[in-house]
Order: sequence, then structure tokens, then C-alpha cells
Amino acid sequence: MKLPIYLDHHSTTPVDSRVLDAMFPYFRDEFGNAASRTHVFGWKAEAAVEAARERVAVAIHGSPVEIVFTSGATESNNLAIKGVVDANAAKGNHVVTAATEHPSVLDVCRRLERERKIELTVLPVDSMGRIELAAVRAAIGPRTVLVTLMLANNEIGTIHPIAEVGRITKAAGVLLHCDATQAVGKIPVDVQAMGIDLLSLTAHKLYGPKGIGALWLRRKNPRVRIAPQIDGGGHERGLRSGTLNVPGIVGFGRAVEIAIEGMDEERRRVRGLRDRLHRALASAIEGMTLNGSPDDGLDGNLNVSVAGVQAESLVIRLKDVAVSTGSACASASGGPSHVLRAIGVADDLVHASIRFGIGRFNTEEEIDYAAKRVVEEVQLLRETAPCSDEADARSSRRS
Repeated sequence: MKLPIYLDHHSTTPVDSRVLDAMFPYFRDEFGNAASRTHVFGWKAEAAVEAARERVAVAIHGSPVEIVFTSGATESNNLAIKGVVDANAAKGNHVVTAATEHPSVLDVCRRLERERKIELTVLPVDSMGRIELAAVRAAIGPRTVLVTLMLANNEIGTIHPIAEVGRITKAAGVLLHCDATQAVGKIPVDVQAMGIDLLSLTAHKLYGPKGIGALWLRRKNPRVRIAPQIDGGGHERGLRSGTLNVPGIVGFGRAVEIAIEGMDEERRRVRGLRDRLHRALASAIEGMTLNGSPDDGLDGNLNVSVAGVQAESLVIRLKDVAVSTGSACASASGGPSHVLRAIGVADDLVHASIRFGIGRFNTEEEIDYAAKRVVEEVQLLRETAPCSDEADARSSRRS
């Protein structure tokens, strides 16, 4: 077993060696620009891009011509939401989303509300992070142009009933955008069966490289039209200008292919490791609670609150086990988890919550070691906390 152990796969994943092997020639030998159509270097690059485009499309049951490559899911979410709002301004200006969405959805919606005066409805969720279908139906009105809901939550793993939501939006004639960043490659995703109109995904959540993502746009029934947000060059059918990241796109295609081929077995194995970790922690730590649904969430997700322990202190002490206190984006902004607050977790437990993301290359030995280390550090933090409180009290009396 090699230390440190990585248990933060919702933040990012290591690049699979098979993906790296596929990418490597396109950094040096096959380095052409996919938009250079006057020589063999460009032709080979373009062929590689189109092969990857097909792999990504097949993974979600779409068509290659419906795939627009971006720099990642954040750009895809921005392009989808802003693009639909801009293209449908004559029809309406109302957008519906949920309180537990990723910041790259919520922050975009709030900016549009503030700067472009759109109407925004943010739906609440229950204690498991689930939306009420009746609330979605009630929120849609004559000026609604878009419903944007994630498929799987990045903090607590909750999976939304997107197929049911899709039936509601289709009946209302409203577009449905789905942030499937945490879902593609981990659970089955079928844009046709789910009634999705726009879908965001990225490579680095499924053992591909960082810096490459995609937006799928339905081409018929209905044909989705969006306004480009980046101008210059007319790449990706004019929807997203910029020189294509050929090595990244090749890696994206290979990563998706590997994930789909091994999904069933990987889901069983990762869920077994997640349950093993949960049992070990729950049996040794009093006052630990589970955040999210134990049965209906992502197989590799485990989010728990440990009463009486500051999560940041625990994470810092776990130098040989990489876990997080929530979303990497939330950590970057320095704010507490909006997801845990949305599901009704008390403030003290929000600050006592840690997220484990178990992945493809984790082993039982690593899980057992990580559980042991977490239990050790929780016990130490709980033992030292009263002493610190007493010392603070003595200092206060002296002053």
C-alpha cells in the first residue's frame, strides 16, 4: 500500500494509464491543429477528434454532431444556461433550478438574475437532497425557458429523478439542462430516455485529463438553439470558438469508453468499498451521521458529520489520507457547504462534515487504513477539545 491514500474522487480523478497511452502521440507525433484542413497533420488531428466525439456521444446515447467540446463542465454549464437565455429572450426569461446545484450553475443563474433581470426560481430539497416533482411542475410558467438540474450531486451523491423531470419539461415545452458531471461513467445516462435537451460533462471526473469537457445539444425534437458565448474562429459549428485541445479530446474519448465498458463491475466494487468504510466508521465513532441517501446515491460517495469535531482540523491531521470537507469549488471560495445547509444540516454539523470519494483504484487495504486513521484522529480531537476549552476559560479568568 502506498501513502498518501486518495479518497477525493468527486474533486478529480487520476488519469487512467490507458487514457494517457492514447493521448501521448497527440502531444508530439500527431500534433496537428484539427482545424488545419490543407495537410495530413490537420487531417489526422481532425480524425482523432471525430473518433472521440463519437465515443462521448455513444456514452450518453446521443449523436456525434450534437457534441460541442469545451474546456470543462463549468464552461459547459455557462454555455448551456447563458446560451439558452440569450437565444430565447423573445419567448421568456424565467429559469428554474435547485438549491443544491453546483456553483457553476447557481452562480451563473444569480448573475443572470442580477445583470440581465431574468426571473429565477430556486427549488428547495428534502433532507436527502431530493427535489419534489410537484414543485418542478408548479414552478414552470408561460415565461419559463429552462429548467437546469444536476443528475448526481457532487457532495452528498443524491441522484435526481431526471427522467421524470424530463417528462414534465417536455409536456410544458420547456428545455431541460442537466449537469451530469458526476454521473457520466458512474451510472447509466441516456439523454433520449431521460428527456434531456442539454447535458454537461467533463473528462477529469472519469479518469481522463483536466481541461476538457463537452456540452451535448439536442438536434431534433426539439432542435436546441443557443447563443455562443465565445467568438472568434467559428470552431465547433460556431458554438464554441477556440483551437481544439486534441490530446485532451482523445483522452476524453478513451476515458469515456473505458468507463462505460467496465461500469457495472466498477459500481459493484466501489459500492462495496464505500459500505466497508461506512461500517468501520459507524461502529467506532459515536455521534456520526450520514448526509444524503445511503441507497439512492452515487456508489462511491460517503458524506458524514462527526459531532464535536471541526472537519477542517480533522482533514489537516489526516496527512496520509486525502479527503475533503465538501466541494472543491466551495473550498476554493472558502464558504461552508450550501448543499448541507439546503438539506437542513445544523450549522455545527455542517462544519463537522467530511466527504469521501472512493474510486477505481482504491483497495480494501486502503479503505481499512483510512478508517483506522479517521477513527484515531477523531478520538484525539475529541480528547483534546475539553482541555482547550478549559485552558481558554483559565485565560479568560486571568484577563
